[in-house]
Amino acid sequence: MEVACFLLPVVLVLYWLNPAAAVGGGGGGDGQDQFVFSGFAGSNLTLDGTATVTASGLLELTNGSSQLKGHAFFPVPLHFRASPGGTVRSFSASFVFAILSTYPSLSCHGIAFAVTPSTDLTSALAAQYMGLANIDDNGNATNHFFAAEIDTMQNVEFQDINNNHVGVDINGLRSMEAHEAGYYDDRNGSFHGMNLISGEMMQAWVEYDSDVARINVTIAPIGMSKPVRPLVSAAYNLSDVLVEPSYAGFSSATGPINSRHYILGWSFAMNGPAPAIDIAKLPKLPRLGPKPRSKVLEILLPIATAAFIITLGILAVALVRRRMRYAELREDWEDEFGPHRFSYKDLFHATDGFKDNHLLGEGGFGRVYKGVLSTSKSEVAVKKVSHESRQGMKEFVAEVVSIGRIRHRNLVQLLGYCRRKGELLLVYDYMPNGSLDKYLSCKGETPMLDWAQRFRIVKGVASGLLYLHEKWDKVVIHRDIKASNVLLDKEMNGRLGDFGLARLHDHGTDPQTTHMVGTMGYLAPELVRTGKASPLTDVFAFGTFLLEVACGQRPIMEDPQGDQLLLVDWVLEHWHNGTLLETVDTRLQGNYNTDEACLVLRLGLLCSHPSANARPSMQQVMDYLDGDAPVPELASTHLSFNMLALLQNKGLDPYVAAYPPSSKMSFGTVSDISGGR
Repeated sequence: MEVACFLLPVVLVLYWLNPAAAVGGGGGGDGQDQFVFSGFAGSNLTLDGTATVTASGLLELTNGSSQLKGHAFFPVPLHFRASPGGTVRSFSASFVFAILSTYPSLSCHGIAFAVTPSTDLTSALAAQYMGLANIDDNGNATNHFFAAEIDTMQNVEFQDINNNHVGVDINGLRSMEAHEAGYYDDRNGSFHGMNLISGEMMQAWVEYDSDVARINVTIAPIGMSKPVRPLVSAAYNLSDVLVEPSYAGFSSATGPINSRHYILGWSFAMNGPAPAIDIAKLPKLPRLGPKPRSKVLEILLPIATAAFIITLGILAVALVRRRMRYAELREDWEDEFGPHRFSYKDLFHATDGFKDNHLLGEGGFGRVYKGVLSTSKSEVAVKKVSHESRQGMKEFVAEVVSIGRIRHRNLVQLLGYCRRKGELLLVYDYMPNGSLDKYLSCKGETPMLDWAQRFRIVKGVASGLLYLHEKWDKVVIHRDIKASNVLLDKEMNGRLGDFGLARLHDHGTDPQTTHMVGTMGYLAPELVRTGKASPLTDVFAFGTFLLEVACGQRPIMEDPQGDQLLLVDWVLEHWHNGTLLETVDTRLQGNYNTDEACLVLRLGLLCSHPSANARPSMQQVMDYLDGDAPVPELASTHLSFNMLALLQNKGLDPYVAAYPPSSKMSFGTVSDISGGR
């Protein structure tokens, strides 16, 4: 045992000394543990996931694949305490990083410098969890990790300030302190912003001062001295967080946007400033695009011959660029869907090249543009959806075409599709008056809907949903019924649209879907528990929609104390108190038909009953709305619908569509392609 204790420090020093790193040993309180990597060629880091060291010496944390994670740690655990049970010592780290995105104008997830109790982070999730935590343990004190995040995605569930920030994280991804990316000028104190996904090299410094228990994080462009004023400064005693020993390293993860995360150099020191990184020795970043063609052209032929060759070259390039501009993906199996396929060229010209002035809306899975088809002069809405996998594409297109055969006056017509490179384009009828939600919230100069218009819209949507459930040759479960997916035509008739999450199955059979998708506030309790959608889960969402139209409130609202409250719970409470009509939108100023308002409110409560068997079918709903049958009385035992705590415990954001975390995106069904537009 004595021999082993004597040899261990020697082994550690020999292990750390390699061509890429200079290390000083010592674990005592007065010693200095430090290392520096000016490039990682020949280094022996602990890597997992997508992390790798390239031949040129780059530490590549992610390789461009979506929904994956990568970690890189210094292979030897570090002693952050001078003695057992002592306080965490001061330490400092510096690193040079770069984030390269396939789409430079779109955000991706970032990089975190982390100190963790272990290098085993297999249970951590990718995307917004950045490979450090998961839905169940995010923020738990038992995580014992500290991280400085360089984040390029705004996640509402973590209360991120924007999609370009630096933050200090303790045991979870909700930053205790954060600031927009940039640095303070030492000369005049002015702030200069930095774009983290610019693809440029940048340097970061992470420092912990044990004397005052303060964490400082600073970033600056490469080659610039560390600014005196830190970007983020947080008071926190890491002695309450870190275990002994711990590992230092990096974590990164990708979401739906392809990106690559690189570390070019790294230094670390205990009880002192991190050693300087030799910028001149850092490896070069790769190019994401094609290599530039040589500008040197040797002209040996006479001027006339050279001019002829150049002219031919220009014509050839113009022809190739024209072909590439309108290039599409076409396969033999698509021949049967020919009438439902649009050419990319037609859609490109219809939207003037998808210019921003044609943009109707934008969601997590794509953008929607207004267009006018040159042949028919009809107005359309074109939704562009990114995709990276061909798995199940044939089945997906078949489902799109099937839904495209649906004809009903209260359903937005899905006209067809187009495939091009990494994009799928869905073409819908254009609805000139936009979505219903903007009229309910009265944003900007949007006029408010009167009660007659609201009641007509409710009946129209119910009629369309009845057709989907019972009248068409297949059962269609919409799975995302909400005000923003109800569009208004030029006569202000309500039309249910966006079949991006819809599922089809034969009458008399059970749907096979087991993935919970939809929008929070509209999710039926059994859908949250089992993930299985059915016509009755659509009825639940329709019930919430009825209350939203009648009350002019969001499905998840805030009470006077600022706490979140389900709209259905609020209406139910008024029903119990005998004040149901007090929930009607106050902006109507009493100008509404009280019988119709009571009908809509009571029907909304009945449809959103927590027990699926207690909900009516859409045929019964139409009978109630048409006055052909009375609405059953609600039982006094009708329970509270309050699912909010359960949903938040599952890590679901109340304001966005919920999708199950996955390392792959399947295209076997419509549900995996698109969110609400």
